[in-house]
Amino acid sequence: MAPHDAVLGWDEDTTAEAYNAFTRDFRMYGATSRELARRAHLEDSRLVVDLCGGTGATAKAILELAPATARVISLDNAAAMQRVGRRTLDDPRLTWVTAGAEDLDGHAPAAEVDAVVCNSAIWKTDVPRVFTAVHTVLRPGGRFVFNIGGGFAGVHHYDEKSAHPGPSLNRLIHQVAAREYGYTPPPTRPAAPKLPLEAVTAHLSTAGMDLLDAEVVAQHGTAAEKKAWLSIPVFARPDGDFTHAQRMDILAKAYALTTPDATTVTSWLMVVAQRPG
Repeated sequence: MAPHDAVLGWDEDTTAEAYNAFTRDFRMYGATSRELARRAHLEDSRLVVDLCGGTGATAKAILELAPATARVISLDNAAAMQRVGRRTLDDPRLTWVTAGAEDLDGHAPAAEVDAVVCNSAIWKTDVPRVFTAVHTVLRPGGRFVFNIGGGFAGVHHYDEKSAHPGPSLNRLIHQVAAREYGYTPPPTRPAAPKLPLEAVTAHLSTAGMDLLDAEVVAQHGTAAEKKAWLSIPVFARPDGDFTHAQRMDILAKAYALTTPDATTVTSWLMVVAQRPG
């Protein structure tokens, strides 16, 4: 069974509106977008792709760093996300394209893109197909910059656990769901990482690109930010046969057991690749 945050879940108005509100009210997506855009070296760019661009948080960061004459293509297969993006980010340099990341090479000119930037989504795609499409559109010397959530990459920042010594909000959600709804939490053994650096490097090589840099970075937030993130329908927990209202009830009761301004730390693997010049 597909996870409840599978791709189709993004093409819903309630998710798009909640996600856009989160990007406006909290710093996570804005901060990671700016960091990715900075690593893309956009100073002399003319054409940049925001891959899996959602409502435009990363496109906004790209537009702020790219030259005034640069054009940006924001490509995403969720029309609902782009409807919100068009309403909230109106810039003549930005073109919205509704299509899957795997079909990028059908929507951007071959060997003319200076950089492709992808924030918080690459592991949800068909990675070999996407990397091949990215290679096709990048100019020689063009950069491909993306990040992978620590759990999916199998990496953790040194202070991730020390920042919140008590139970995580996710753990509290499982406890509340078990107590009040008879939920059986999944086994606690860690799953194998979906996209570790070794696999990324191999896929890049197969697609004809070079790995320039990979760094594990920490993203600091609060329990309040985590609660808002878990309120977005595609991220709501726990999995299983729950309505969204039930998940929000569980979340509220779990959040009441936390300290709202307590620091949380999440890890990200930042990857910079390049099409050889």
